[in-house]
Amino acid sequence: MKNTTRLLFFSLFLGCFSFYTTTFAQGYEIKVKINGLHDTTIILGHYLNKSMYPDDTAFLDKKGYGIFKGHDPLPGGMYLIYLPNTRYFEMIIGEDQEFALETDTADFVKSLSFKGSEENQVFLDFQRFILKLRKEADSLQSSLKNTNSIEEKEKLHTQLKEINENRIAYIKKIVSDNPDLFVASFLNATLDIVVPEPPKDKDGHIIDSTWQYYYYRNHYFDNFDVSDPRLLRTPLYEDKVMNYFTRVIPQIPDSLIVEIDKLIEKTRSDSNLFRYMLITLFNHFGKSNYMGMDAVQIHIADKYYITDSWWSDPKFISDLKERVEKTKPLLIGKIAPDVELVQVPADHFIKAEHDSVLKKFPHAGTQFRLHQIESDFLVLMFWEVDCGHCKTSVPKMYEIFENRLKEKGIKVLAVSTLFGEDGKVKWTDFVNEHKLYNWINAWNPYSYDYKIKYDILSTPQIYLLDKNKKIIAKKIAVEQVEDIIDAFRKNEVTL
Repeated sequence: MKNTTRLLFFSLFLGCFSFYTTTFAQGYEIKVKINGLHDTTIILGHYLNKSMYPDDTAFLDKKGYGIFKGHDPLPGGMYLIYLPNTRYFEMIIGEDQEFALETDTADFVKSLSFKGSEENQVFLDFQRFILKLRKEADSLQSSLKNTNSIEEKEKLHTQLKEINENRIAYIKKIVSDNPDLFVASFLNATLDIVVPEPPKDKDGHIIDSTWQYYYYRNHYFDNFDVSDPRLLRTPLYEDKVMNYFTRVIPQIPDSLIVEIDKLIEKTRSDSNLFRYMLITLFNHFGKSNYMGMDAVQIHIADKYYITDSWWSDPKFISDLKERVEKTKPLLIGKIAPDVELVQVPADHFIKAEHDSVLKKFPHAGTQFRLHQIESDFLVLMFWEVDCGHCKTSVPKMYEIFENRLKEKGIKVLAVSTLFGEDGKVKWTDFVNEHKLYNWINAWNPYSYDYKIKYDILSTPQIYLLDKNKKIIAKKIAVEQVEDIIDAFRKNEVTL
């Protein structure tokens, strides 16, 4: 931002969605005078996520006067006035929606003044106080860099700590003196939770090493009202929520689902806040790289999105329903679907290597069902010869099987997903080229059922099953298979 003092201690997040939250009895009228700017258009907008959503425009006359005016009230939150050349300054929209402001392009915060807005006067005083503290902190930080004295460094660190304590005390006073103003709620939401010392026994030993973590987790939202739609129109909301789900709560589907339900239910009081929370969490867990997180997205879709997303296109909901039904049986912890396949023995591949008729013959082998395979662990791999990634990963999987997994009694079921005579020829040639004879080579030239049940849209896909055919891992790389099995055996992991 050029020649502009901005609100400190915050990263500014803007957004492109329109939400209508807190309403008031009348419209808004904001009179503006900006010295140093004239004959131009300025924009009134609000914060949401990482973009600015514009609410209104005003034209500044030759003297720098302009007015934002509307019949409908503005939703409460933090707003900005956006000027040419990417300059802007912030203000609060609360219940006072008829007020005047004046500032100067030379220094917005220093020259800014309000008439008729208690919210913004409190906010402005806070910004000026923070500017003062920032100058003091910058000076101390500079001194820290230029001293090698341990005693001096300790003194400087103490002074920096005092500056932060002054900031917290100032905010707490604002909250205490202005309990009915949104600016107080907003500033209070910026405060971190103070975690007490953990309980100790009579000898001074900590009783529970996890006590402080659970205290922080249980009190994380004490200062932040997740159900307040006004906070959504600030730079704070998404960071606060996503930090909770990515850094505070363990990345375990069951734990996440419990907390997601709590937060989503708290947003139901405001339909658009509910919409925001649902979309944000649904998309986040849909993109997660953690194995098993599809269970979280499926839960959100099944419990909330399909039934309550009033904004969604019917076609999207229909497709989502289908996706949920296909994915549910394939979640980690579920019993893998039983399917019928045909096992083709090694001697058939060997005999067919130089026999073009036998190579095309689709009816070789013995029919069996997946659940008939007995093994403490079963590696179920779907692949096809025409898949570029399969051409490297399948031989690698076979090498791991031959050298380490086989002697541990672990079986691999390698299912070729190509069909017809052409698919049979390619499969036979690949098996012979790489000598893939000692694991279970299978396909099904008669039915597509297994592709439907396992939702095979791409290859390779690897599922890891325990002795009861329960899915314990899925969509993993061949290099991960042995480590996951060893971890389950070592820790006696159960789902």
